[in-house]
Amino acid sequence: MAGMAVLPVIASGRDIRLDLFRGLALWFIFLDHIPNNIVSWLTVRNYGFSDATEIFVFISGYTAVIAYARMMQREGWVRAAARIYRRVWQLYVAHILLFVAFSAQVAWVSIARDTPALIEEMELLGLGQNPYQAILEAALLKFRPVNLDVLPLYIVLLAFFPFVLPAVVRWPFAVIAASLAVYAATCHYDWNLPAYPENKVWYFNPMAWQVVFYVGAASAVLGRQFAWLDRFRWPLSVLAVLYLLFSAFIALSWHYNPMEKLIPDWVTRNIYPIDKTNIDILRFVHFLAIAWLVRLAVPANAPFLRWRIFEPLRRCGEHSLQIFCLGIFLALSAQVVVGQNEDSIVSQVGVSIAGLLIMSAAAYGAAWYKRGPAIEDAA
Repeated sequence: MAGMAVLPVIASGRDIRLDLFRGLALWFIFLDHIPNNIVSWLTVRNYGFSDATEIFVFISGYTAVIAYARMMQREGWVRAAARIYRRVWQLYVAHILLFVAFSAQVAWVSIARDTPALIEEMELLGLGQNPYQAILEAALLKFRPVNLDVLPLYIVLLAFFPFVLPAVVRWPFAVIAASLAVYAATCHYDWNLPAYPENKVWYFNPMAWQVVFYVGAASAVLGRQFAWLDRFRWPLSVLAVLYLLFSAFIALSWHYNPMEKLIPDWVTRNIYPIDKTNIDILRFVHFLAIAWLVRLAVPANAPFLRWRIFEPLRRCGEHSLQIFCLGIFLALSAQVVVGQNEDSIVSQVGVSIAGLLIMSAAAYGAAWYKRGPAIEDAA
């Protein structure tokens, strides 16, 4: 019964901020996956330590609690766990299909354009050298081409989620503490899951990235309890802004040598390398700073969230699995087009806009299709 008292604080309605920012993360991921893309300067990656991956994983944890905690309350843990594993299976099937289709796309482009180097660039050489072993490792989520690392991470995180769900609902702060402890141990002892070929590890280490997922999950439970932090609103906001400015300066220095010369040696010695595989603490804090400022600037009832101009983003966020998979194909297609046009700015802008329009059209189509059965059932 103790957990039952906690459950009402979990948001029962649809928070459209989640759809909006998840859609934005999907757009950013697509733009960032196009090499040498000038439009990617609109994404967060170039102005700090974190990028769209943190946004996507955090929202995934947040929405997982919203989706399954109340089901656990109404129908029991077994029913909720079954639904979670149904979703895990859907993600797994989507990843395997994406792997097959993406590999075929890379092979077709490589043959049609006579660019065998593309297969090596996409890290698919293992499929040709030892196809049976590669297929087995792909089924075990250990063999993945470039840009296909997010779904396996999500699959592993969600597969363990049923065992943590009762705890995160009842003791969210304890879950955060335990998650941070696992994260610290992972970074200290360099734990990771093995990948294929040999001597490789997962690009997104689930034992480290779980901290973003479970902080998101706990945030969905805590909800209004975070309001006690508002008494420190101004000092926390000042610290967040200062940290974002610092990280923006460091990130921009990677592109502009004059800025790099202004950074003291002792700073570079202490902050590098900024690891993405184990989500370096600088990345994690950077994301938390953004999340804090967004929480203050974008309340759940903000009128602009429902503006028509943002509807494509919301639609993409509502159908994140389909749009993510589509974005992977479009990013490779865009890479080929940009390469054929010698990295011209016109081609970069053109494929970026075309890709976003296709993703938005697909999201509207998915929304239309989803409404179909409901109308039929009502009739």
